[in-house]
Formats: sequence, C-alpha cells, structure tokens
Amino acid sequence: MKNSNLKRTLILLFSFLLNTTLASEKNRKPNIIFFLVDDLGWSDVGCYGSEFHETPNIDRLAKEGIRFDNAYSTCHVCSPSRASILTGKYPARTNLTEWLNGRPERNFEKLHSAKKIMSLPDEEITLTETLKKHGYSTADFGKAHLRKDPKSYGFDEAITGWVRSYYYPFSKQYEKTLPAKKGDYYTDKLTDAALDFIERNKDRPFFVHLEHFAVHDPIQGRKDLVEKYQKKLAQMPKQKGPEYILEPNPDGPSISKDEIRKLEKNDSLEFHQEKRVWWVKQKQDNVEFAGMLEATDESLGRIRAKLDELDLADNTIVIFTADNGGMSASNQYRGINHSRKQLDSRFASSNLPLRGAKGWNYEGGIRVPLVVYWPGNIKANSTSHALVTGTDYYPTLLGMLGLPLLPNQHVDGKSFVPALKGKDHNRGAIYWHFPHYSNHGYQSPGGAIRLGDYKLLEYFENGTVQLFDLKKDLGEKNDISESKPEITKKLLKMLKDWRREVDAKMPVAKTGR
Repeated sequence: MKNSNLKRTLILLFSFLLNTTLASEKNRKPNIIFFLVDDLGWSDVGCYGSEFHETPNIDRLAKEGIRFDNAYSTCHVCSPSRASILTGKYPARTNLTEWLNGRPERNFEKLHSAKKIMSLPDEEITLTETLKKHGYSTADFGKAHLRKDPKSYGFDEAITGWVRSYYYPFSKQYEKTLPAKKGDYYTDKLTDAALDFIERNKDRPFFVHLEHFAVHDPIQGRKDLVEKYQKKLAQMPKQKGPEYILEPNPDGPSISKDEIRKLEKNDSLEFHQEKRVWWVKQKQDNVEFAGMLEATDESLGRIRAKLDELDLADNTIVIFTADNGGMSASNQYRGINHSRKQLDSRFASSNLPLRGAKGWNYEGGIRVPLVVYWPGNIKANSTSHALVTGTDYYPTLLGMLGLPLLPNQHVDGKSFVPALKGKDHNRGAIYWHFPHYSNHGYQSPGGAIRLGDYKLLEYFENGTVQLFDLKKDLGEKNDISESKPEITKKLLKMLKDWRREVDAKMPVAKTGR
C-alpha cells in the first residue's frame, strides 16, 4: 500500500513538474534575431528582383514570413540609421545625423556642415535596455558604429568593430574578441559567435542584434563563392545598357547631354568636382560583391538551422533588413577608367530600378529590403505595401512581445503590427534630414519627405525642390514639382514644420565666397 501511494505521489509530482515546464515554455517571451546587413540595396536580394545574386535563405524567410516593399532607413548612411533602430527617434531629433567619424569639409563646397553629435546620447533608453529590463539576454555582433561600447547601452555581450579585411586578420579590434586563423572569413566567424551565444542562452529569451559588416567595403567575396559567380557571369548573356552613368547634382545648373559626354571622357577628380557629377553603377555583375552577399545569406541559414536544432524556431521573431541603400556610387570619388578588378572593389552593385545610391536621398539610398518572420501570427508568403522606417522597430517589437510601450522614448516610431497581421496601416509621413555632404556624391545637403505615393526632396545650397510620384515613377525620373504646385507647397511646408518641431540643425553658408 505504501509503495502504491509513493508511486501515485511520484506520478502526480512528475505531472505537476511537466505541466509547469510546459506552461513556462508556452509563456516564455519570443526570442528576437535582428539581422541587419550593411549597405544592402533594395534590389540586391532574390525576392526583391535580383537575377544575378543568389539568396536562397533570405528568399525562404520571405516565403515563410512577410515582405515589405515600402520599407526605409532613416538615413542614407549607417550610424544615424542604426541609432534610430535602437532609440525610436529620427536622426534630426537626436542630432546624430552623420556617420561617425563623419566626412571632412572640402574647399569647393558652399556650405558648412550642420552641428552634430558624435556618439549615441547617454540619455536615450535603447530598445536593448528595455528588453534587458524584461528579462532578455542581449548580444551585439558586428558593426555597432555608435562610438560607444554596446555594453553601455544594454548589451550583455558584444563583439564589434571595423573590418579592414574579410579574410583573417580582420582588424586589431577583433584580435582578442573573435578567434580566427589564416583563411577564415569574417562573416562566417561572426556567425559562429552568434550561434555560440544562442546555444548558451537557449533556456531564456534572447535578443541577438547581428549587425553584419557585410556587404560594406572592402568588397571581398568568399573565394569559393566568387569562383561560382565568375562561372555564372561567363555563362550569362551580356546585359544591355551602359555599365555606369554620370548623375549630375540636381541643386546646380543643368548639364546638357553634350556636356555629359565630355565629362565621361574627362574622368579627372578636379573636373568632376567642378561640375558636381558622380558615377553610378547600372548592372549587377560584381562577382566579389555577389560572393559577399551569398556568404551573408548563408549566415541567415545557419542561424535558422540552429534555432530549428534547439527547437526555438517557433518562438523566435526574425527581422531581416539593411541600414541604408546599396553602394552603387563609390566611396569617395572614383572614376571608371580602371580595370574591372579595381572597379569591382569600388562599386558594389546596381540599385536599379531605383535612382541613386548610398549617400543620396533618392530611393536607391534609403529604400531597403525588409522581411519579418513571426510564426503563428502572420500570413506566410505575404507582401505589405505599408510605409515603414527605422524608428518603427522599437514600438513594433514591444507590441509583438506584449510589453508596455515607451511613447516618450520611441516618439518618432509607429508600430506596424497591424501591417504584420495583414491590416491597413497608415503611419503618415516619413522624414529625412542630412545637413552634410556625403562621401558618395556631390549632391547638396538636404532633406526629404514621403507622404502616400508622393516624395519631395529639398536641397539646401540653392533651395531646389523635386517632387516625384513613386507609384508611377519608382525611378524618380520625372520631377513634377512645377506641374503639381499644391502638393509641392503642402509637402514642403510639412517638411519645414517638422524640422522646427524636432529642432533639426541646418548647414550654414561659408563666408567670403
């Protein structure tokens, strides 16, 4: 009888413990993988239309999740965009408006850059700090680029820094933090570190901010994949159209087609500075870049395989996006009268059908791919046309996790949870403010606003304004500012009112010119 009672007690205890464990697992907050790629163009990915680059893991994520075709970064360069993701605020509001350290001024420029801060502000309550407060283990891997130790703004662990070579040795910053040996490829080793963190934190909710340095320059593909794309390119028919085009400064005097042809022949730095034109790549045929991108795609596949292995996939949110548009215009001035090898080291890819590149407020500089995987909550293989920008991730993730919002912190963010669930989502206008000259073009400092299908750009040297209907003119070829004066007036007023609201700093004219 005593044995029978003991047996019954053990069964009841086991049942209680099992039910408690199952209830605990059921109530556990979802994990988060924020997979951020540097300088990835909107059209570089297979599910966004690339026919040259192969991205099977990103494409699979889109088939199992939701793809956004109107997603934007808050800036056309990295540091301001990254800060917006973590703070829920526009760069103009925090005054972190340029990449860090920033670009030196040049004598030929008419304006002094606006005053700016040079690191993430201490007073910001980051998304990471909020998640940590709610029991999350947090880790940052790759390119943080906010001039602070990520541990100072909420990360438990961090392996970050600049990359000088994608093959070992990567840079001094990684010598002690990212063990590697000759022949190792940086993207693979960074993924190893993220997988190790996931394994060690599998029993509690975690936030992994995987900020890949790829596909930023130096443009160095993994050798096996570069060889693959060399063979692929050799077998492809020759693409039609020019390899590169010269993009003039819209805020300066118009340049005729004859003048453009002369500039194409005279490819000197001084001449192009004087005329304010920049080369922009028009074809996706860079085998080094393709090799970099597929290695990054493999990283996503390895992360998801680890989640499957640990039985965490059904309780993990995956966000895939980029910090700004693709580098189809070179970093610093680079002419095109060079070997193919040299050109492939300077021009990453083509952003067509979008205009412009990283460093520009045209769509090529700010429109980014965005795929969200939220198992059990979204319709698989769906597409959203909702407008989304980098400030929106903070309130959206809190909403997805069922955590309290912090409206005074993510003041510029709008939760797009309704869009994730297939409902209408009208976030209102999106704004951009870049009161500096960029490394990637001679365009004037300026700002932009998108409201509905219309997008207005304002340049600060001469006050030039452009208006485009993105629904009809995705490539921003037809300026309709004069034919749509009421819309132009309305959007320009909204942009100026917004700058006053956020106390946006403006460039000033140089004296003695």
